[in-house]
Amino acid sequence: MKGIRLKQLREEKGLKQEELAQLLSVSPSAIGMYERDYREPSDELLIKISEYFQVSTDFLLGKTDIRQPISQEDFEKNLLKSKFAEKYNKLTKEQRKTIDSLIEVWEKENNKKIGGLS
Repeated sequence: MKGIRLKQLREEKGLKQEELAQLLSVSPSAIGMYERDYREPSDELLIKISEYFQVSTDFLLGKTDIRQPISQEDFEKNLLKSKFAEKYNKLTKEQRKTIDSLIEVWEKENNKKIGGLS
């Protein structure tokens, strides 16, 4: 585990090592050793730390700088958006106008359906 990340997260929450130790049911010296990279927490404790701070274990391990893991659903949405954007950017100006017009019509129709249900 990257101890600097644990220390950063602890300080962001305004916790002392003793307070975090109590929350995690470990000794304050263990927290200090984790933060200085003298010791590694067990897998079980690593998961507990990630859940408490609501970050991924990959973030704690230094494998990524992204704190929150992306859900499969969000990943698929972003992938779809990027594929659409890639294709859209290859269109001519006239083709883009046509697509934009279609989207505008679809949005108006969709809003009418939603408004009619309310």
